[in-house]
Amino acid sequence: MKNQYIELYEQCRPLIREHSADVMNNARDIAFEDFKRLGIPSKKIERYKYTDMKKLFEPDYGLNLKRLDIPVNPYNAFRCDVPNLSTSLYFVVNDAFYAKNSPKAQLPEGVIIGSLKEVAENNPELVGMYYAKLAKTSDDGITALNTMLAQDGLLVYVPKNVRVERAVQVINILRSDVDLMVNRRVLIVVEKGAEIKLLFCDHAADDRHFLATQVIEAFVEENASLDLYCMEETHEKNVRVSNLYIDQKANSRVNHNIITLHNGVTRNRTDLLLSGEGAECVLNGCAIADKNQVVDNNTLIEHIAPHCDSKELYKYVLDGKAIGAFAGKVLVRQGAQKTTSEERNQNICATREARMYTQPMLEIYADDVKCSHGSTVGQLNDAAMFYMRQRGISEKEAKLLLEFAFVNEVIDTIKLEPLRDRLHHLVEKRFRGELSKCEGCKLCK
Repeated sequence: MKNQYIELYEQCRPLIREHSADVMNNARDIAFEDFKRLGIPSKKIERYKYTDMKKLFEPDYGLNLKRLDIPVNPYNAFRCDVPNLSTSLYFVVNDAFYAKNSPKAQLPEGVIIGSLKEVAENNPELVGMYYAKLAKTSDDGITALNTMLAQDGLLVYVPKNVRVERAVQVINILRSDVDLMVNRRVLIVVEKGAEIKLLFCDHAADDRHFLATQVIEAFVEENASLDLYCMEETHEKNVRVSNLYIDQKANSRVNHNIITLHNGVTRNRTDLLLSGEGAECVLNGCAIADKNQVVDNNTLIEHIAPHCDSKELYKYVLDGKAIGAFAGKVLVRQGAQKTTSEERNQNICATREARMYTQPMLEIYADDVKCSHGSTVGQLNDAAMFYMRQRGISEKEAKLLLEFAFVNEVIDTIKLEPLRDRLHHLVEKRFRGELSKCEGCKLCK
């Protein structure tokens, strides 16, 4: 199975390079050699033991290596119904930044949001400083595969001491008439003293089998702040494999929240490096799955510098025959004294057929730290169910209320109030078995 991707690259290497930028091409052959050595990760590898990645990558998907235009104008088709969100709106169609008919967003001077390929062509020094520097292809086969095949993606650059007041919303749309594999790349650079809030939303516009690999590199410099919200609402034929790498410098702040509302198979990896003294990070996740859906979150928070704080909370509600997995590791290196870290994973299996695999971990090499971790897996509270049933609430409604209250702790951490309120509504509809489509959006109908 590895060989099909090796043969693909060897046959299409000139075509892949022709439709990309030199900066991205410079990392491509190295990634290819790493992929030949690593291949698609098997379940024997510790960080992939809960999901059969080889099965996901085995089908023969099409690829748009010639970068043919996709017949969709998302600005006409998509209407976000989150009241008062007032974002600067951008689209990525499959793995390409959509630049046609793009409205002129009011961004502060120096801020760049656009095609990674085009910015790399026009400003290779900027992209070359960061691209493929944090996401090491030598360590992970999926990152290597994405790096050798990715031709475009998204660049978000915020220069020194610039604060982007309005949140930036990026809609990732999967669109194809055939089963398709897309390889999306995202590069985020928040320079010293800068701030930005990003909202990434994943949607699938067609009833096709999609395999989407995504690698995000985020550099958060000294005293900078990044809020990154990721929401997936695709369909049961979608496979999403996303690797997020974040590097935090001194006194920086990162708030990352990932919500999986509807999917097929989702595998999210988050590697966060606290490399500067006084850095703080908050990782939150919420997954709602039923039928045969799979949600696998794997996180690593690495404390290198002293006086850093990390908090992590992931919650799952699994119904039907859904499968959930959470493996979260907090690694405190020698010298990272005065570290404070809290990791929690809480899960509800609403049926006997649902399965949850959980593995919170602490690895500490410093002696002056405050670290805790814990995990729970259970069913809905029988006493609470009985209490509500006694007061005339139906079993279905009581179940919904308990599940909704359970995940609210994660949703309430979202700082964007309009998004937080809207997610309360979407989560309620999800528990009622409704696939929530944004009103006025023609993409998902």
